[in-house]
Amino acid sequence: MFNALLVCALAATQADTMPIVLAGEPAVPAPVLAVGAPKAKMVAADSMVLDKSDRELTLYFRGQEVAKYGVALGKNPVGDKSSRGDGRTPEGLFFIEGRNPQSKYHLALRISYPDAAHLQRAVKRGVSPGGDIMIHGLPKAFAMVGALHRQQDWTEGCIALTNEEIEEIWRAVPDGARILIRP
Repeated sequence: MFNALLVCALAATQADTMPIVLAGEPAVPAPVLAVGAPKAKMVAADSMVLDKSDRELTLYFRGQEVAKYGVALGKNPVGDKSSRGDGRTPEGLFFIEGRNPQSKYHLALRISYPDAAHLQRAVKRGVSPGGDIMIHGLPKAFAMVGALHRQQDWTEGCIALTNEEIEEIWRAVPDGARILIRP
């Protein structure tokens, strides 16, 4: 029951509407952790790999793995994203093109979807490829759910983590970092 309520509440929200800070603009300071909060991992990463089938996001620095996180994906996770509303997380090589420090999903890193190939396929089919694919945390009302959010895929195609995890990634990953999303 709780999972169904969480899925319904989170899926009903629309894509972030707050402004995105694009790559090349001044960086926004990392969020301040509350007093008494557990010490966050201090890592630096220059690329990421998401294995959709394993629901794992791995951060790399100069080819070496530095951190790994469990994630929740789009509610229809099998296959590549092909159109707006299909509930799929895209597959391919993308990069972080901006960040939203005021996201209703705590913090959000924008992925450069759709790329030229996804856009071309959508145009041929006469559909919108969709967009606003983010790596993000949890909305304030569901932050207390923490890692339990991973029990079901619930996003519209984004990659969701706990708020603590997105804070770590926010600090570790620069704009322009590559992300390979594999089936």
